Amino acid sequence: MSGGKRMRKPVAAKPARKARAKAVAKPAEPAMDVAVGRRIRDLRRVRQFSLETVAARTDLSIGFLSQIERGLSSPSLRVLATLADVLGVGIAALFGASPSSDGSSDQVVTRGLQRPELKLWRTGVSKQLLSPASADNKLNLFLVHLEPGGSTGDELYTHDGEEAGLVLEGEMMLTVDSRTWSLKTGDSFRFASRRPHRFSNPAQDAKAVVLWVNCVTGA
Repeated sequence: MSGGKRMRKPVAAKPARKARAKAVAKPAEPAMDVAVGRRIRDLRRVRQFSLETVAARTDLSIGFLSQIERGLSSPSLRVLATLADVLGVGIAALFGASPSSDGSSDQVVTRGLQRPELKLWRTGVSKQLLSPASADNKLNLFLVHLEPGGSTGDELYTHDGEEAGLVLEGEMMLTVDSRTWSLKTGDSFRFASRRPHRFSNPAQDAKAVVLWVNCVTGA
């Protein structure tokens, strides 16, 4: 049109992008928690213990125990030690396959690439079982890895047996009763597990590795 403003051709509106209705997925529970919970449940059933019985003997709530068995809660080493005591086994029984009714095993050797591992990912502590896994083992050998700042917690705990170890790498703080020691590479220890204890890695930039022996002395 002369003398007038050129009319702009209407631009077709772009189709609105569909909002991505991407639900925020709840993080999957770690497979380790599920596996440990299943082993605890199987051990409890083999011994024909109800949740109520285990709760009464451990001072843990039925709800918390149920969450552990379903893999919805990651138990601390202190809680696992308490449960192992009540179930009449060492912590090593929580590593392997589901226990049989008699817990028997004739395995002698554990290959380096076949070590069962119990990773307590919330606390920075992991334990590799070096000896063959069996619910009836009295003596068990572990390789314990402590991430920087990793710890069993502020609370002292006890369980059946005796334990000893050798620091292979890094530094570990060990508390038994009211005394605390700083152990470095080459240092070793031994104490009765019924004495209140805890341990941690004080370093913030280096992990600690400890060769650890647990011996269950109860029936």
